[in-house]
Amino acid sequence: MAGTQVKILVPGNHLMAGLLGQRDELLRLVEGAFDGARISVRGNEISIEGDGAERVGALFEELIILLESGQGLDAVQVHRTIDMMHDDIRPSEVLTSQLLRSSRGRAVRPKTSGQKQYADAIASNIVTFGIGPAGTGKSYLAVALAVQALQAHQVNRIILTRPAVEAGERLGFLPGDLMAKVDPYLRPLYDALHDLLEPEGAQRLIDRGAVEVAPLAFMRGRTLNDSFIILDEAQNTSPEQMKMFLTRIGFGSKAVITGDVTQIDVPGGRSGLVGLEQVLSGVPDLAFVHLNQRDVVRHRIVADIVAAYERKVPGEGSGEP
Repeated sequence: MAGTQVKILVPGNHLMAGLLGQRDELLRLVEGAFDGARISVRGNEISIEGDGAERVGALFEELIILLESGQGLDAVQVHRTIDMMHDDIRPSEVLTSQLLRSSRGRAVRPKTSGQKQYADAIASNIVTFGIGPAGTGKSYLAVALAVQALQAHQVNRIILTRPAVEAGERLGFLPGDLMAKVDPYLRPLYDALHDLLEPEGAQRLIDRGAVEVAPLAFMRGRTLNDSFIILDEAQNTSPEQMKMFLTRIGFGSKAVITGDVTQIDVPGGRSGLVGLEQVLSGVPDLAFVHLNQRDVVRHRIVADIVAAYERKVPGEGSGEP
């Protein structure tokens, strides 16, 4: 029985080159992902025949939309669009959504459907939990959305915090005062902030109190109003610390809690993140978003390593880099 045939007309040679890739690298990648489809190219027309032809045709149409929006295509991005098509998600709805522009003029966008779901959850809830492995952009996207909210005057300040858990080192042996000792724990949040804002701009916000970076212990006894609060590495909180943090949230505030339950370093293994979804189930304006290896946006080998650990040693880990 003859399969379906689909024809796609690509509007312009410049788009055709971007769509197929160097030496048709991207075309071969698409062919390898859809075994039942046969793809042929003549001029600006792409013909697809066989099983899955309609889905492959829809994929090429989505890739054309991305090219027309000014985005370049590479093997990593095509892999992501293929994953989304397999999940019946439109890549153009995910990858053209811009959160803000960094200090270098680079558009900050969700790069996977999981990241888009995470960003949407933060926008529409007061408290959002982003749970997933290293490299899924949990902290970076949270900081990006915090900067967006501050620039739009939706909040008066950003508060970045994380627990200072001793993972193989002891704070007492580190040089300097308390803030100097905890600074290495907070460095990933500083790095994200400096990437999104010019270093001088970020420092000015810190100096005038619009951005506060502090260890979780400094949150005790405070009520945080009109703030965008990010608790990073939440798997290393104790249950008591997690409750303390969640009850700090005041009027006009939004909180994002990120963590990876496979990388728990808290003494005794009593993580305030484990089992919390069941405890908070049904609380309004609160969402849990789970990211996985498909949402890893570092080098592709990182996603493969995460997947290998999930298969072979579930529950193990040594701290997110």
